[in-house]
Amino acid sequence: MSEAPDPSKAADAALSHPHRRRAIALAVAAAVGGFLFGFDSSVINGAVKAIDKEFTLNSGLSGFVVAVALLGSALGAWAAGRLADRWGRTNTMLLGAVMFLVSSILTGLAWTVPDLILWRIMSGIGIGIASVMAPAYIAEISPAALRGRLGSLQQLAITLGIFAALLSDQLLRNAAGDPSNELWWGVEAWRWMFFVGAVPALVYGVIALTIPESPRFLVQKGRHDDAEKVLAQVVDDPRRAIAQIEDNIEEDKRNAAQSSLKGPRFGLLPIVWIGILLSIFQQFVGINVIFYYSTTLWQAVGFSQDDSFTVSTITSVTNVAVTFIAIALVDKVGRRILLLIGSVGMTVSLGLMALAFTQAYITQVPDPDHIGKMMDQTTLPGGWGTTALIAANAFVVFFGATWGPLVWVLLGEMFPNRIRAAALGVAAAAQWIANFAISQSFPWLLDSFGASIPYLIYTIFAFLSFWFVLLKVPETKGMELEDMEGIHVERRPRAATAGA
Repeated sequence: MSEAPDPSKAADAALSHPHRRRAIALAVAAAVGGFLFGFDSSVINGAVKAIDKEFTLNSGLSGFVVAVALLGSALGAWAAGRLADRWGRTNTMLLGAVMFLVSSILTGLAWTVPDLILWRIMSGIGIGIASVMAPAYIAEISPAALRGRLGSLQQLAITLGIFAALLSDQLLRNAAGDPSNELWWGVEAWRWMFFVGAVPALVYGVIALTIPESPRFLVQKGRHDDAEKVLAQVVDDPRRAIAQIEDNIEEDKRNAAQSSLKGPRFGLLPIVWIGILLSIFQQFVGINVIFYYSTTLWQAVGFSQDDSFTVSTITSVTNVAVTFIAIALVDKVGRRILLLIGSVGMTVSLGLMALAFTQAYITQVPDPDHIGKMMDQTTLPGGWGTTALIAANAFVVFFGATWGPLVWVLLGEMFPNRIRAAALGVAAAAQWIANFAISQSFPWLLDSFGASIPYLIYTIFAFLSFWFVLLKVPETKGMELEDMEGIHVERRPRAATAGA
């Protein structure tokens, strides 16, 4: 009896195949949407104090201006799946690029609070579109043996975008002396922070105009010759791949009544709920608290406010670096094992942070934004500060190597073809709403209960995420997209086969 092909060996062999190199190039190009996603969601961090000063915003309105983009992202993600099924993947990418470009320029030109909020919502819609289109396109263009690695490029691009935003904000701040100071042509530095976003938006738009359409969308629209030309670039036997896609489309037609996301459990199919809960757990472990509110933690362990950017940059670089762990292992070890390891690591590290902050006390320090005034600062005594700092970075490592990239991989591949784009849009929208909930609730939890309680809540969600993955999340390593129909009832994947 011959042995079944080993998906990990197939993945290694695929990397050097000429067709696979083209698939990698296309996946990298599509992942630029993830870069914009990371850049645009983080660039406001360097500008927020200058915006508060420019528009005389109170803390509540300031927080809303920052977070409203997340609601726009939920709207963009929800709409993207439906638009992609009508217009195609690349046309929808182009729409996201236009949204990025226009919002970057108009946010930098904003003169009133209402138009600033409007452009932030537009920016969020572009982010939401990119968050859906990149994993969907990468999954549909990638060979099964490489799909996990290539799908992980989405998270790598997001982390690079976050780092680029932090770096460009700091460079512009240093050049002007302060974000509120004028820089070039009499325009304040904080406005230039947004203008810079127009550059990657233009790059993304050019990419959307030049990369080929998804072969599955082309076959669905009856453009078989075009689909064969695309598949000839990335697989050995394009006609066989088209036949597989056609069989899947015919099966979808026979089951047209099942083409909806509607199901018996709370109105949605079980596999859609799995995608939604994966998205919610990814956010409810509190990863964005580390990135959005890191200054509080770093000052608590003894860093000055001026050093907070350096420490945040180190954390951002760590997040980028550990993503390569996922890229290296996802097609060898599998999705579920890595997620389970990540859940355990996040539970322990978040638990240590919650424990450390039970020892915190409040001290009075000079307020850097108001000369002569004092402000409260959380302080950790002795070794508790070091414990919290190590635990925070360990949390970033475990998240960045597992839950960060692998949720996007699973969302891009786990849904049956007939509902993939729409289901991915719903799951991504849930992720953005969860992001908004965590980002908005943390300041209130911090003021009301101190840092220990919110980190304890995130610990509980990390613990629950382990059991959710163990009991509900299917393994998709080595499976063809055409074989995803029954993964929620059968976890053992078929051996990898040739073709996309």
